[in-house]
Amino acid sequence: MKLFYILIALLFLFASCSKNYQDGLTTYEPYGLLNKDDKKVPAVKYELCIGNLVWGCLLVETIIAPVYFFGFDLWEPVGMK
Repeated sequence: MKLFYILIALLFLFASCSKNYQDGLTTYEPYGLLNKDDKKVPAVKYELCIGNLVWGCLLVETIIAPVYFFGFDLWEPVGMK
């Protein structure tokens, strides 16, 4: 049964709800708690991605899914400030 949960987590790992934001030729990527210093751009407005928050909480037992969702894909860019 644990294998089933791991497979489901891996499936949703590649199907998160946050998207990149493109402004002209520049593409801004989502960021999380672990890559905030590398990905966050001060001139871009970010919003919490509720879908990734929910998936991270639902798949907390898999360990891998919450690390991905909370660590690398929690806030998505929505526009310029």
